[in-house]
Amino acid sequence: MTKPVLIIGGGPAGLSAAHAVAAAGRKAVLVEKEDRLGGAPILQGYAKLVPSHEWAKDAIGGMVDRVAGNANVTVHTGAQVQSFDGTPGAFTATLKDGTTIDADTAILATGFTHFDSLNKPEWGFGTYPDVVSTVQVEQMISSGQGIRCPSDGRVPDRVAILLCVGSRDRQIGREWCSKICCTVSANIAMEIRELSPKTNVYIYYMDIRTFGLYEGEYYWGSQEEAKVKYVKARIAEVTSDGKRLLVKGEDTLVKRPIAIPFDMVVHAIGMDPNVDNMTLGSVFGVELNKYGYIDKKSTYVTMAETSRPGVFVAGSATGPETIDDSIAQGAAAAIAAMNFGAGAPAQAAE
Repeated sequence: MTKPVLIIGGGPAGLSAAHAVAAAGRKAVLVEKEDRLGGAPILQGYAKLVPSHEWAKDAIGGMVDRVAGNANVTVHTGAQVQSFDGTPGAFTATLKDGTTIDADTAILATGFTHFDSLNKPEWGFGTYPDVVSTVQVEQMISSGQGIRCPSDGRVPDRVAILLCVGSRDRQIGREWCSKICCTVSANIAMEIRELSPKTNVYIYYMDIRTFGLYEGEYYWGSQEEAKVKYVKARIAEVTSDGKRLLVKGEDTLVKRPIAIPFDMVVHAIGMDPNVDNMTLGSVFGVELNKYGYIDKKSTYVTMAETSRPGVFVAGSATGPETIDDSIAQGAAAAIAAMNFGAGAPAQAAE
């Protein structure tokens, strides 16, 4: 195979895949629907990343520069694939502007969509300006403005972070854990405390899932070093008494109702399937799983393969994922795409 590897999506997974292909001396064509590369960390203005504590604009920005300046990578921004035809080694993708791209294989690194808190209206988002999302807090931090209440610009005395907004909630059709929210919320809580030591931060949770090596630094570190308070609770609603927000629900440890005043309430929003996944599935001829993410074959047998031979997938296109694991999966998908069919000529004919 001598044609380029087509990569859809210019976030961490797609950038990693493009770099891996180029580093192997092969050509890659990277197609991104937005007008610039970087995915959610850049487009959404993330602050410091977990677990490196590097600023997103520097860490992911460096990945963008590495790919954008590589002669082996052709980048199309503000572009979308309209049709994708052919077989491995002879694929043709047509962009909406009429541009055609011949490719040996393709990698879908199309990412996710942040849960829209308007779908959880009882928790105050869209009703009260000081009910915000974790992404909005990231933007406050990364912009250098510090932590401010959107309603009047004051520094909040008390901040509540509500976990599992758009995750583990069958009532709104989100049965999955979004994997990263607990750790990201602990990180944000510590950043708030660092920027505003007088601000008290409370995290309301069903369970804490700072998986793997994140437990010590983020769960215990946020409590023991940053003095973040954790409250095990079921939140019923977020209202206002006219002066402050009220978080109402039940403290599930002591089994008593609560109505606690706060200046700012933060929704720890989960990861939804990319809103374009139905279209992507149709255009690329790949199956989606029952949750609406791009389905992939068993990793015990194959690497990053979808239901269509020659089309691979990486990162949060397949489900909630960390940035670091998305980067690793992007490189793995690149290896699989470049080696596809080598020593297995019958594979493409399945």
